[in-house]
Amino acid sequence: MEEKDGVRAPYRRIADWIEETGTELLGRRNDEAEAIFRKIGITFAVYGEGGDPERLIPFDLIPRAFSAAEWGQLDRGIRQRARALNAFLYDIYHRGEIIKAGIIPARLVYCNSAFLPQMVGFAPPGRVYSHIVGIDIVRTGPGSFQVLEDNCRTPSGVSYMLENREIMARMFPDVFSGGPVQPVDHYPDELLRTLKEVAPASGTGDPTVVLLTPGSLNSAYYEHSFLADLMGIELVEPQDLFVDDAKVWMRTTRGPQKVDVIYRRIDDDYIDPLTFRPDSMLGIAGLFDAYRAGNVNICSAPGAGVADDKAIYIYVPEMIRFYLGEEPVLENIPTYQCGREDELAHVLDNLEELVVKEVHGSGGYGMLIGPKSTKQEVAEYRKRIVADPSEFIAQPTLDLSTAPTLQNNRVDGRHVDFRPFCLVGKNIRLVPGGLTRVALKAGSLVVNSSQGGGVKDTWVLRE
Repeated sequence: MEEKDGVRAPYRRIADWIEETGTELLGRRNDEAEAIFRKIGITFAVYGEGGDPERLIPFDLIPRAFSAAEWGQLDRGIRQRARALNAFLYDIYHRGEIIKAGIIPARLVYCNSAFLPQMVGFAPPGRVYSHIVGIDIVRTGPGSFQVLEDNCRTPSGVSYMLENREIMARMFPDVFSGGPVQPVDHYPDELLRTLKEVAPASGTGDPTVVLLTPGSLNSAYYEHSFLADLMGIELVEPQDLFVDDAKVWMRTTRGPQKVDVIYRRIDDDYIDPLTFRPDSMLGIAGLFDAYRAGNVNICSAPGAGVADDKAIYIYVPEMIRFYLGEEPVLENIPTYQCGREDELAHVLDNLEELVVKEVHGSGGYGMLIGPKSTKQEVAEYRKRIVADPSEFIAQPTLDLSTAPTLQNNRVDGRHVDFRPFCLVGKNIRLVPGGLTRVALKAGSLVVNSSQGGGVKDTWVLRE
């Protein structure tokens, strides 16, 4: 990417905007933005730490930018990955050809806690298992992007993508008025279109879509209500639905209404106490039977989580070659599988230089960042790896790219990653943007909101 005075092309307009506005005014506007976020209630919850769990994710006013050419590469790679992951899910619940071919070890699939035997032999509408695929991506060099992980269940954060843009457009309307930044506000319409596309064939007329939430105590409840409102669909809790005659019905003031598609934000284990956890207070009794009977679709499909396990992530480039006959547009971060003896030995010999993650971990928890850890922390983590090597993967500490960030009324670089939200129905849809997460602590590589990270607006520029 061509640079001028050390500024990459996509950031030249932003650099001019910062200079014209001044960092002092930007700092005041940043405070105003966070006040608006708090006023409208866009918080997330962190439990188990004592005190008030409701937190505001810090917002950084300086956007992250991609050129049209960069986005073209990302767009192709994201769509390709979403297709391969869904092909993999159909395969493992049917013939298991990729396992028979010796590409993925059977134990990583069939002994995986996210693999659901109840899904074997069943194909959801359109053979789509993961309808919203969130792919975490980092820039590792000029024009070079790599995938950190895949999120195939219920990737969160899209409300921040939309609210970040809304705040920016409200505070700096001149920047967006006829400007080069591509819009993202059509995402809710695209999501609803995708969900309706995968309604069961047994339905008639315009499909009824609902968003199923565990309730207001859930950490992502704001996002649930926000998306339901923007899509114009009902936000329902488990007690609002019931099953009769292998069909799902919603209780309304006008009587029961048949439901065709459930965009669920409840984990697999809890969706139906008759099939999964009998102690679940969040499930709808008989829901899974109605699903298997083809009378309702659950998005994303139960059992889709096996595709975003970190041990499976290693094989996604091979999935792309196997199912699509293509070379990956986006490569993985080089990754060591601790369950392999030779790779385990390398990891244990180089713990101080690696990032180690739990295979089933999320949210930035349970990680070891070798260069940032004490000798005692490394020694304790080593014991955990040795006790159960297959539960861990390791990656090199990358020289991740940084993005300009407003810190105490001055601009400074901070590490970032990027999560676009790919929608998969009869068609694959991708709005030009996503959630940029930023590690606000100097030198930190952890961008997760639960670990002190913040968020930025993401600009994809037109040609």
